[in-house]
Amino acid sequence: MIVRRVTCATLLAMLAVVLLTLGGKAGGDIKPDEEVVFFPTYAYLDTDGENWVIPTHGWIYEPEKDSVSRRALMALLGGKLGLDAKDAELEIFKERARLFLVDNERGKQITIHFGTRAYPLNASLSNGHFRTSVYVPVGELKALAARQKVREDWLQFRAVTRPGDKRVFVGAVQFLAPTGVSVISDIDDTIKVSNVSDREALVRNTFLKEFEAVPGMAELYQQWAKKGVRFHYVSSSPWQLYEPLRTFMVRSGFPLGSFRLKTFRWKDRSFFSLFASPEVTKPEDIHTILGRYPERKFILVGDSGEKDPEIYAAIARESPGQIVGICIRNVTGEAADGERYQKCFRDIPRDRWMVFDKPEEVAERSLRLLK
Repeated sequence: MIVRRVTCATLLAMLAVVLLTLGGKAGGDIKPDEEVVFFPTYAYLDTDGENWVIPTHGWIYEPEKDSVSRRALMALLGGKLGLDAKDAELEIFKERARLFLVDNERGKQITIHFGTRAYPLNASLSNGHFRTSVYVPVGELKALAARQKVREDWLQFRAVTRPGDKRVFVGAVQFLAPTGVSVISDIDDTIKVSNVSDREALVRNTFLKEFEAVPGMAELYQQWAKKGVRFHYVSSSPWQLYEPLRTFMVRSGFPLGSFRLKTFRWKDRSFFSLFASPEVTKPEDIHTILGRYPERKFILVGDSGEKDPEIYAAIARESPGQIVGICIRNVTGEAADGERYQKCFRDIPRDRWMVFDKPEEVAERSLRLLK
């Protein structure tokens, strides 16, 4: 069938009709119809080197799959997009759109089990998210890794649910040594085909299509992972897309890593900046990572579609001892010796940055970047 075109503005306007109906509901314990998602994070040593600091971050929500208002909205959107009920695109659309139409649960407080200890976490906020840093003595780490029979750098914890609730909500945290090499990677148009510069294509790639990997990027990242490189995925994609993004990355063979995505809420109108440029959130997220690992070296990987070159160059100037490489995937066709890059990287050594068309070009220089 032929799918009718829909403008990005039209899609935003249609989704905005639920603006006044969505919000955080107050609560206490996790109910049987509520879900908990833990986002993968990274642990770092405190200043005394005696404890691992584990930032926990998660989301509590009620799917509301049978809500009358949501069914009506889904039908409206599906009709406007010209989707047939038998279309594979419609099933993808339903799953993606539902993530934006859930009821966020406010005021929920859960406890996690990590090793032999229980750690109560902060109550969830109006957007359903909760964040708490817990502290684990260094001496407990090896014993815990042995019990879980996993590598010491990735360990799991689980939420404590109410008696009789057989569901298991599991989170994972990566323990990173103070020294080593990490990659901080963008997602859209860096490792996933998104076409951010074409808003029509971006909407379709976000809501209607299976996520597609940029050819060769998973292989490049796996080469780096085998050399001990660790990964942080920092993107302006919203947290609502975390689960489909994680599924895509596992399916495509990208190494596991921490996630830092963008907070999105209907009520504060941030929906209208869903596809906005990442100049505000991305630098802050990257600086947080750099600040927690002052002795690690970092490679920043992004694309030329928006502001990654400018953002990364500014960070490299501020932290020249930590940023050992900047790799920009060329999606705009601009030459490396063109005006944009010469201005952007004017005072950064030429061997510290590169613009590439194919991941193989990065692989050829990776040994030097990783030294």
